[in-house]
Amino acid sequence: MFRELGAAIVDADQAAHAVYAPGTPGFDAVVREFGAQFVRDGAIDRRKLGDYVFNDANALGRLNAIVHPLVRRWMAERTVEAADRGAEVVIQDVPLLFENGLQGLFSKTVLVHTSPATQVRRLVERGLESARAEAILASQMPIDDKRALADYIIDNGGTRESTRRQVDEVWSEISR
Repeated sequence: MFRELGAAIVDADQAAHAVYAPGTPGFDAVVREFGAQFVRDGAIDRRKLGDYVFNDANALGRLNAIVHPLVRRWMAERTVEAADRGAEVVIQDVPLLFENGLQGLFSKTVLVHTSPATQVRRLVERGLESARAEAILASQMPIDDKRALADYIIDNGGTRESTRRQVDEVWSEISR
């Protein structure tokens, strides 16, 4: 919705895919750290690796130590590119922003949230098993803690129109 309003979006999930694609230093580092059993058809088997790290906090920390610096660099490069193209508002979509204590890097933060039950349901609808969806959520900061850290909060648990109204309100503030 922010893109439709004119924002350039830099997506951390896209960055995560890019930084450990085959042939990248991130790919090599993940294979060195976790082993070739996490490679399938020449690429990191994200599902298998995810199943492993979301059930082992130490492994998750090791993966984050490899991937997060690469993701931050990739996102910074895309942000500069957007600004060079004339973007007046650049939004970085960072799912683990507060968990990683990165909110201080941004002029404003927008938390888009819904209830944990709705999060699990939506993840399952996208193809994740319920147990994996719950493990992912369990590894994240509680939503009330995130709410306390955010500058703007959008509840997307209601209708699309309700979410749109909230996005429009936030946009009117951040695009000034």
